[in-house]
Amino acid sequence: MKIVGLSALLLAAYLAFWPVPIAPVAWHAPSAQGYVGPHAPNDRLAALTIAPIGPEIGPEHIAFGPDGRLYTGVLSGALLAINPDGTSITTLANTGGRPLGLEFTADGRMIVADAVRGLLAVGTGGAIEVLADTVDGEPIRYADALVIAADGRIYFTDATRRFSPATLGTFDAALLDILEHSCTGRVLVFEPDSGRATPVIDGLCFPNGVALSGDGRHLFIAETGEYRIWKVETAVRGLQVADLPEAGDPRARVIAANLPGFPDNLTRSAEGRLWTGLTKPRSAVIDDLSGRPWLRALTLRLPRKLWPVPPVYGHVIAFDEEGRVVADLQDPAGHLAETSGVTEHGGRLYVHSLHAAAFGVIDATTAGLPPARLPEELDSVQGVE
Repeated sequence: MKIVGLSALLLAAYLAFWPVPIAPVAWHAPSAQGYVGPHAPNDRLAALTIAPIGPEIGPEHIAFGPDGRLYTGVLSGALLAINPDGTSITTLANTGGRPLGLEFTADGRMIVADAVRGLLAVGTGGAIEVLADTVDGEPIRYADALVIAADGRIYFTDATRRFSPATLGTFDAALLDILEHSCTGRVLVFEPDSGRATPVIDGLCFPNGVALSGDGRHLFIAETGEYRIWKVETAVRGLQVADLPEAGDPRARVIAANLPGFPDNLTRSAEGRLWTGLTKPRSAVIDDLSGRPWLRALTLRLPRKLWPVPPVYGHVIAFDEEGRVVADLQDPAGHLAETSGVTEHGGRLYVHSLHAAAFGVIDATTAGLPPARLPEELDSVQGVE
Protein backbone atom coordinates (compact mmCIF):
# COMPACT_ATOMS: atom_id res chain seq x y z
CA MET A 1 0.00 0.00 0.00
CA LYS A 2 2.90 2.35 0.73
CA ILE A 3 4.18 1.82 -2.81
CA VAL A 4 0.73 2.58 -4.26
CA GLY A 5 0.44 5.72 -2.14
CA LEU A 6 3.92 6.91 -3.11
CA SER A 7 3.17 6.26 -6.79
CA ALA A 8 -0.05 8.26 -6.54
CA LEU A 9 1.81 11.10 -4.83
CA LEU A 10 4.51 11.15 -7.52
CA LEU A 11 1.88 11.10 -10.28
CA ALA A 12 0.03 14.00 -8.66
CA ALA A 13 3.28 15.95 -8.33
CA TYR A 14 4.11 15.25 -11.97
CA LEU A 15 0.69 16.39 -13.20
CA ALA A 16 0.85 19.52 -11.08
CA PHE A 17 4.45 20.65 -11.46
CA TRP A 18 6.26 19.07 -14.40
CA PRO A 19 7.45 21.87 -16.73
CA VAL A 20 5.45 22.40 -19.92
CA PRO A 21 6.30 24.63 -22.90
CA ILE A 22 3.28 26.92 -22.48
CA ALA A 23 2.30 29.62 -20.01
CA PRO A 24 -1.49 29.52 -20.48
CA VAL A 25 -3.53 32.72 -20.35
CA ALA A 26 -7.17 32.73 -19.19
CA TRP A 27 -9.72 33.74 -21.81
CA HIS A 28 -13.42 33.19 -22.42
CA ALA A 29 -14.30 31.13 -25.47
CA PRO A 30 -17.67 32.06 -27.00
CA SER A 31 -20.35 29.46 -26.50
CA ALA A 32 -20.28 27.20 -29.55
CA GLN A 33 -23.53 27.34 -31.52
CA GLY A 34 -22.86 24.06 -33.29
CA TYR A 35 -23.89 23.28 -36.86
CA VAL A 36 -26.90 25.55 -37.22
CA GLY A 37 -28.17 28.26 -39.57
CA PRO A 38 -25.84 28.70 -42.56
CA HIS A 39 -23.63 25.96 -41.08
CA ALA A 40 -26.40 23.35 -40.86
CA PRO A 41 -25.04 19.80 -41.35
CA ASN A 42 -24.54 18.72 -44.95
CA ASP A 43 -22.28 16.42 -46.98
CA ARG A 44 -21.68 18.60 -50.06
CA LEU A 45 -17.90 18.37 -49.68
CA ALA A 46 -18.00 14.58 -49.69
CA ALA A 47 -18.42 14.71 -53.48
CA LEU A 48 -14.84 15.91 -53.96
CA THR A 49 -12.31 13.91 -55.93
CA ILE A 50 -9.03 13.07 -54.21
CA ALA A 51 -5.97 14.02 -56.30
CA PRO A 52 -2.90 12.23 -54.86
CA ILE A 53 0.50 13.91 -54.63
CA GLY A 54 2.29 11.13 -52.72
CA PRO A 55 4.91 10.62 -51.51
CA GLU A 56 4.64 14.36 -50.73
CA ILE A 57 2.40 15.45 -47.85
CA GLY A 58 0.47 18.57 -46.92
CA PRO A 59 -0.60 20.81 -49.85
CA GLU A 60 -1.53 23.42 -47.23
CA HIS A 61 -2.19 26.19 -49.78
CA ILE A 62 -2.81 26.18 -53.55
CA ALA A 63 -2.27 28.95 -56.12
CA PHE A 64 -2.41 28.99 -59.90
CA GLY A 65 0.57 30.36 -61.79
CA PRO A 66 0.75 32.44 -64.98
CA ASP A 67 1.34 29.19 -66.88
CA GLY A 68 -2.03 27.81 -65.74
CA ARG A 69 -0.47 25.15 -63.53
CA LEU A 70 -1.36 24.53 -59.90
CA TYR A 71 1.37 25.28 -57.35
CA THR A 72 1.63 24.19 -53.73
CA GLY A 73 4.18 23.82 -50.94
CA VAL A 74 4.53 20.58 -48.98
CA LEU A 75 6.00 19.23 -45.76
CA SER A 76 9.33 18.27 -47.34
CA GLY A 77 9.95 21.91 -48.26
CA ALA A 78 9.29 21.30 -51.95
CA LEU A 79 7.33 23.68 -54.14
CA LEU A 80 5.34 21.56 -56.58
CA ALA A 81 3.93 22.41 -60.01
CA ILE A 82 0.97 20.24 -61.03
CA ASN A 83 -1.38 20.18 -63.99
CA PRO A 84 -4.93 21.20 -63.02
CA ASP A 85 -6.06 17.61 -63.67
CA GLY A 86 -3.63 16.36 -61.00
CA THR A 87 -1.05 14.92 -63.42
CA SER A 88 2.59 15.73 -64.14
CA ILE A 89 3.90 16.66 -60.70
CA THR A 90 7.27 18.42 -60.86
CA THR A 91 9.38 20.20 -58.25
CA LEU A 92 10.19 23.85 -58.91
CA ALA A 93 12.42 24.29 -55.85
CA ASN A 94 12.89 23.29 -52.23
CA THR A 95 12.97 26.06 -49.65
CA GLY A 96 14.62 23.96 -46.97
CA GLY A 97 11.81 25.02 -44.64
CA ARG A 98 8.04 24.63 -44.68
CA PRO A 99 6.34 26.65 -47.46
CA LEU A 100 2.74 27.57 -46.63
CA GLY A 101 0.99 30.52 -48.32
CA LEU A 102 2.09 31.47 -51.83
CA GLU A 103 1.08 33.80 -54.64
CA PHE A 104 2.49 35.13 -57.90
CA THR A 105 3.61 38.68 -58.72
CA ALA A 106 2.79 40.43 -61.97
CA ASP A 107 6.23 39.52 -63.34
CA GLY A 108 5.76 35.81 -62.59
CA ARG A 109 7.81 35.44 -59.43
CA MET A 110 6.37 33.20 -56.73
CA ILE A 111 6.21 34.77 -53.27
CA VAL A 112 6.16 32.25 -50.43
CA ALA A 113 5.41 32.53 -46.72
CA ASP A 114 7.74 29.90 -45.30
CA ALA A 115 7.07 29.04 -41.65
CA VAL A 116 10.76 28.44 -41.01
CA ARG A 117 12.57 30.88 -43.30
CA GLY A 118 10.24 33.90 -43.55
CA LEU A 119 9.03 35.70 -46.67
CA LEU A 120 10.68 34.34 -49.81
CA ALA A 121 10.74 35.10 -53.53
CA VAL A 122 11.22 32.21 -55.96
CA GLY A 123 12.28 32.93 -59.55
CA THR A 124 11.00 31.03 -62.57
CA GLY A 125 14.20 28.99 -62.53
CA GLY A 126 13.80 28.07 -58.86
CA ALA A 127 16.32 30.50 -57.34
CA ILE A 128 15.26 31.53 -53.81
CA GLU A 129 15.68 34.97 -52.26
CA VAL A 130 14.83 35.87 -48.67
CA LEU A 131 12.76 39.08 -48.74
CA ALA A 132 12.16 39.38 -44.99
CA ASP A 133 12.99 37.25 -41.97
CA THR A 134 13.08 39.99 -39.31
CA VAL A 135 11.07 43.04 -38.27
CA ASP A 136 13.14 45.74 -36.56
CA GLY A 137 15.69 43.11 -35.62
CA GLU A 138 13.11 40.66 -34.22
CA PRO A 139 12.80 37.31 -36.04
CA ILE A 140 9.70 36.50 -38.04
CA ARG A 141 9.01 33.24 -36.25
CA TYR A 142 6.09 31.72 -38.17
CA ALA A 143 5.37 33.21 -41.60
CA ASP A 144 2.07 31.62 -42.58
CA ALA A 145 -0.05 33.23 -45.31
CA LEU A 146 0.24 36.12 -47.75
CA VAL A 147 -1.56 38.21 -50.32
CA ILE A 148 -0.11 40.63 -52.87
CA ALA A 149 -1.75 44.02 -53.47
CA ALA A 150 -2.00 45.70 -56.86
CA ASP A 151 0.71 48.18 -55.83
CA GLY A 152 3.13 45.34 -55.06
CA ARG A 153 2.89 45.44 -51.29
CA ILE A 154 2.87 41.99 -49.70
CA TYR A 155 0.69 41.46 -46.64
CA PHE A 156 1.56 38.36 -44.63
CA THR A 157 1.03 36.81 -41.22
CA ASP A 158 3.53 36.02 -38.49
CA ALA A 159 1.24 33.65 -36.63
CA THR A 160 3.10 33.40 -33.33
CA ARG A 161 6.20 34.88 -31.72
CA ARG A 162 6.19 32.25 -28.97
CA PHE A 163 6.60 28.88 -30.69
CA SER A 164 9.03 27.99 -33.44
CA PRO A 165 7.93 25.68 -36.26
CA ALA A 166 11.62 25.15 -36.99
CA THR A 167 11.96 23.12 -33.79
CA LEU A 168 8.39 22.02 -33.08
CA GLY A 169 6.91 21.58 -36.55
CA THR A 170 4.07 23.74 -37.85
CA PHE A 171 1.21 21.76 -36.30
CA ASP A 172 2.65 21.47 -32.80
CA ALA A 173 3.73 25.13 -32.80
CA ALA A 174 0.18 26.12 -33.77
CA LEU A 175 -1.40 23.79 -31.20
CA LEU A 176 0.79 25.10 -28.38
CA ASP A 177 0.10 28.71 -29.35
CA ILE A 178 -3.66 28.17 -29.39
CA LEU A 179 -3.57 26.33 -26.06
CA GLU A 180 -1.48 29.07 -24.47
CA HIS A 181 -3.59 31.86 -25.98
CA SER A 182 -1.07 34.63 -25.33
CA CYS A 183 -2.02 36.22 -28.68
CA THR A 184 1.38 37.27 -30.01
CA GLY A 185 0.52 36.93 -33.69
CA ARG A 186 0.55 39.81 -36.15
CA VAL A 187 0.03 40.83 -39.75
CA LEU A 188 2.96 42.48 -41.51
CA VAL A 189 3.36 44.35 -44.78
CA PHE A 190 6.48 44.09 -46.91
CA GLU A 191 7.26 47.25 -48.87
CA PRO A 192 9.21 46.36 -52.04
CA ASP A 193 10.62 49.88 -52.37
CA SER A 194 12.25 49.88 -48.94
CA GLY A 195 12.73 46.12 -48.60
CA ARG A 196 11.34 46.29 -45.07
CA ALA A 197 8.47 44.61 -43.25
CA THR A 198 6.24 46.70 -40.96
CA PRO A 199 3.48 45.63 -38.52
CA VAL A 200 -0.11 46.31 -39.62
CA ILE A 201 -1.98 44.81 -36.67
CA ASP A 202 -0.60 43.01 -33.62
CA GLY A 203 -1.99 40.98 -30.70
CA LEU A 204 -3.89 38.36 -32.70
CA CYS A 205 -4.38 34.76 -31.57
CA PHE A 206 -2.67 32.81 -34.32
CA PRO A 207 -3.59 34.88 -37.40
CA ASN A 208 -3.62 32.54 -40.34
CA GLY A 209 -5.06 33.33 -43.78
CA VAL A 210 -5.16 36.76 -45.41
CA ALA A 211 -7.06 38.09 -48.44
CA LEU A 212 -7.81 41.49 -49.96
CA SER A 213 -11.13 43.17 -50.71
CA GLY A 214 -12.10 43.82 -54.30
CA ASP A 215 -11.06 47.48 -54.07
CA GLY A 216 -7.86 46.66 -52.20
CA ARG A 217 -8.76 48.92 -49.27
CA HIS A 218 -9.37 46.16 -46.74
CA LEU A 219 -7.56 43.09 -45.55
CA PHE A 220 -9.39 40.00 -44.33
CA ILE A 221 -7.65 37.94 -41.64
CA ALA A 222 -8.53 34.51 -40.28
CA GLU A 223 -7.78 34.46 -36.55
CA THR A 224 -7.59 30.74 -35.85
CA GLY A 225 -7.36 30.85 -32.07
CA GLU A 226 -10.52 32.97 -31.71
CA TYR A 227 -12.69 31.29 -34.39
CA ARG A 228 -13.23 34.54 -36.32
CA ILE A 229 -12.53 36.67 -39.40
CA TRP A 230 -11.35 40.30 -39.28
CA LYS A 231 -11.75 43.12 -41.79
CA VAL A 232 -8.91 45.64 -41.44
CA GLU A 233 -8.05 48.75 -43.44
CA THR A 234 -4.87 48.16 -45.42
CA ALA A 235 -3.71 51.70 -44.63
CA VAL A 236 -3.33 51.08 -40.88
CA ARG A 237 0.08 50.52 -39.33
CA GLY A 238 1.01 49.44 -35.82
CA LEU A 239 -2.54 48.78 -34.64
CA GLN A 240 -2.85 46.81 -31.40
CA VAL A 241 -5.87 44.56 -30.85
CA ALA A 242 -5.77 45.30 -27.11
CA ASP A 243 -6.20 49.03 -27.85
CA LEU A 244 -9.34 48.62 -29.95
CA PRO A 245 -12.50 49.87 -28.20
CA GLU A 246 -15.14 47.32 -27.25
CA ALA A 247 -17.70 49.29 -29.21
CA GLY A 248 -15.72 48.65 -32.37
CA ASP A 249 -13.33 50.53 -34.61
CA PRO A 250 -13.94 51.32 -38.29
CA ARG A 251 -10.29 50.55 -39.03
CA ALA A 252 -10.50 46.96 -37.76
CA ARG A 253 -13.60 44.93 -36.98
CA VAL A 254 -14.69 41.32 -36.76
CA ILE A 255 -17.12 40.37 -39.54
CA ALA A 256 -17.53 36.66 -38.76
CA ALA A 257 -17.33 35.34 -35.21
CA ASN A 258 -17.90 32.13 -33.28
CA LEU A 259 -17.25 29.89 -36.28
CA PRO A 260 -17.85 26.14 -35.83
CA GLY A 261 -14.15 25.35 -36.32
CA PHE A 262 -10.62 26.70 -36.60
CA PRO A 263 -10.33 28.93 -39.72
CA ASP A 264 -7.10 28.62 -41.68
CA ASN A 265 -6.37 29.93 -45.17
CA LEU A 266 -8.28 32.75 -46.86
CA THR A 267 -8.59 33.15 -50.62
CA ARG A 268 -10.68 35.36 -52.87
CA SER A 269 -12.41 34.05 -56.00
CA ALA A 270 -12.87 35.98 -59.23
CA GLU A 271 -16.53 36.31 -58.24
CA GLY A 272 -15.57 37.91 -54.93
CA ARG A 273 -16.22 34.96 -52.65
CA LEU A 274 -13.90 34.76 -49.64
CA TRP A 275 -13.11 31.15 -48.85
CA THR A 276 -11.73 29.71 -45.64
CA GLY A 277 -11.11 26.15 -44.57
CA LEU A 278 -11.79 24.90 -41.06
CA THR A 279 -8.89 22.54 -40.33
CA LYS A 280 -10.62 21.12 -37.27
CA PRO A 281 -14.08 21.41 -35.69
CA ARG A 282 -14.55 23.14 -32.34
CA SER A 283 -13.59 21.15 -29.26
CA ALA A 284 -15.83 21.34 -26.20
CA VAL A 285 -12.82 20.38 -24.08
CA ILE A 286 -10.67 23.23 -25.42
CA ASP A 287 -13.52 25.72 -25.00
CA ASP A 288 -14.32 24.52 -21.48
CA LEU A 289 -10.67 24.93 -20.50
CA SER A 290 -10.43 28.50 -21.80
CA GLY A 291 -10.90 29.97 -18.32
CA ARG A 292 -8.78 27.31 -16.61
CA PRO A 293 -5.18 27.88 -17.69
CA TRP A 294 -3.74 25.46 -15.13
CA LEU A 295 -5.82 22.63 -16.59
CA ARG A 296 -4.57 23.47 -20.09
CA ALA A 297 -1.02 23.13 -18.78
CA LEU A 298 -1.95 19.83 -17.16
CA THR A 299 -3.18 18.36 -20.46
CA LEU A 300 0.33 18.65 -21.91
CA ARG A 301 1.63 16.42 -19.11
CA LEU A 302 -0.63 13.64 -20.35
CA PRO A 303 0.35 11.17 -23.11
CA ARG A 304 0.06 12.83 -26.51
CA LYS A 305 -2.88 10.66 -27.55
CA LEU A 306 -4.86 12.27 -24.71
CA TRP A 307 -4.21 15.83 -25.87
CA PRO A 308 -7.44 17.68 -26.77
CA VAL A 309 -6.99 17.52 -30.56
CA PRO A 310 -10.41 17.58 -32.32
CA PRO A 311 -11.33 14.81 -34.78
CA VAL A 312 -11.17 14.99 -38.56
CA TYR A 313 -14.10 16.84 -40.17
CA GLY A 314 -14.01 18.34 -43.66
CA HIS A 315 -15.45 21.85 -43.78
CA VAL A 316 -14.99 24.89 -46.05
CA ILE A 317 -16.97 28.14 -46.02
CA ALA A 318 -17.34 31.13 -48.34
CA PHE A 319 -18.28 34.65 -47.16
CA ASP A 320 -19.00 37.95 -48.80
CA GLU A 321 -17.07 41.05 -47.73
CA GLU A 322 -19.45 41.73 -44.83
CA GLY A 323 -19.10 38.24 -43.42
CA ARG A 324 -22.37 36.80 -44.72
CA VAL A 325 -22.06 33.09 -45.50
CA VAL A 326 -22.65 32.36 -49.18
CA ALA A 327 -21.53 28.72 -49.24
CA ASP A 328 -20.94 26.01 -46.65
CA LEU A 329 -19.61 22.59 -47.64
CA GLN A 330 -19.05 19.81 -45.14
CA ASP A 331 -17.77 16.26 -45.15
CA PRO A 332 -18.37 14.69 -41.72
CA ALA A 333 -16.36 11.61 -42.75
CA GLY A 334 -13.32 13.76 -43.47
CA HIS A 335 -12.23 12.06 -46.71
CA LEU A 336 -9.64 14.85 -47.05
CA ALA A 337 -7.96 15.45 -43.71
CA GLU A 338 -7.57 18.97 -42.28
CA THR A 339 -9.26 21.05 -44.98
CA SER A 340 -7.13 24.18 -44.67
CA GLY A 341 -8.61 26.23 -47.51
CA VAL A 342 -10.06 26.51 -51.01
CA THR A 343 -8.81 27.98 -54.27
CA GLU A 344 -11.66 28.62 -56.70
CA HIS A 345 -10.43 28.43 -60.28
CA GLY A 346 -11.97 27.63 -63.66
CA GLY A 347 -15.32 26.56 -62.24
CA ARG A 348 -13.80 24.23 -59.71
CA LEU A 349 -12.85 24.31 -56.06
CA TYR A 350 -9.36 23.06 -55.21
CA VAL A 351 -9.36 22.09 -51.54
CA HIS A 352 -6.13 22.46 -49.54
CA SER A 353 -5.02 20.06 -46.81
CA LEU A 354 -2.65 20.44 -43.91
CA HIS A 355 -1.64 16.79 -43.63
CA ALA A 356 -3.04 14.70 -46.49
CA ALA A 357 -0.94 13.26 -49.31
CA ALA A 358 -3.48 14.76 -51.72
CA PHE A 359 -5.65 17.76 -52.47
CA GLY A 360 -9.35 17.71 -53.29
CA VAL A 361 -11.27 18.91 -56.34
CA ILE A 362 -15.00 19.51 -56.71
CA ASP A 363 -17.03 21.22 -59.43
CA ALA A 364 -18.54 24.52 -58.32
CA THR A 365 -21.95 23.41 -59.57
CA THR A 366 -21.76 20.21 -57.53
CA ALA A 367 -20.95 22.39 -54.56
CA GLY A 368 -24.11 24.40 -55.20
CA LEU A 369 -22.39 27.48 -56.66
CA PRO A 370 -23.46 29.24 -59.88
CA PRO A 371 -22.25 27.41 -63.01
CA ALA A 372 -19.11 28.55 -64.80
CA ARG A 373 -17.54 27.48 -68.07
CA LEU A 374 -14.88 24.82 -67.53
CA PRO A 375 -11.71 25.04 -69.60
CA GLU A 376 -11.30 22.02 -71.83
CA GLU A 377 -8.21 20.84 -69.97
CA LEU A 378 -10.19 20.62 -66.71
CA ASP A 379 -12.76 18.15 -68.01
CA SER A 380 -11.37 15.34 -65.88
CA VAL A 381 -9.32 15.11 -62.75
CA GLN A 382 -7.17 12.06 -62.27
CA GLY A 383 -7.46 10.44 -58.85
CA VAL A 384 -9.40 8.18 -56.58
CA GLU A 385 -12.97 8.97 -55.57
